[in-house]
Amino acid sequence: MKTVGLGFYYEDMPVGLKFKTIGRTVTETDLVNFVNCTGMVEVLFTNAEFRQKESDIKSRLVPAMLAQTFAEGLLVQATMQHTGFAFLGMELNVVSPTIVGDTIHVEVEVLEARLSKSRPHRGLVRTRNQVVKQTGEVVLTYTPTRMIKCRSGVS
Repeated sequence: MKTVGLGFYYEDMPVGLKFKTIGRTVTETDLVNFVNCTGMVEVLFTNAEFRQKESDIKSRLVPAMLAQTFAEGLLVQATMQHTGFAFLGMELNVVSPTIVGDTIHVEVEVLEARLSKSRPHRGLVRTRNQVVKQTGEVVLTYTPTRMIKCRSGVS
């Protein structure tokens, strides 16, 4: 019986491949849970009076790392089950704010794909990930490099 929901193999990720994930709405509960879980109880995220009087952004702002974490979750669900082996690093740029009520998805382009020299049956894939909200505005860009399983067993 075939298992559905498995991730992309190295061979499925040629340079130039583009795809996008489904969306996810960031809720008030998500924000509260994230700041409490991480200890990121900065007044910008927890104090409405401060935000109204002091901040340039009056809306219910969420930490950029919450948006990035949700983006990774959307990608793990769709592309990495049983095939993603290591997150090796990334460059992250915050482009614009994410607020409670935004629905985000991830648009991905494969920038680099090569076989690992040190790990048999593994490929290294670097992508450009843009986190986009419902208005079409990009809120984050990041370029992770991951180690991914090869389907063929070729090294």
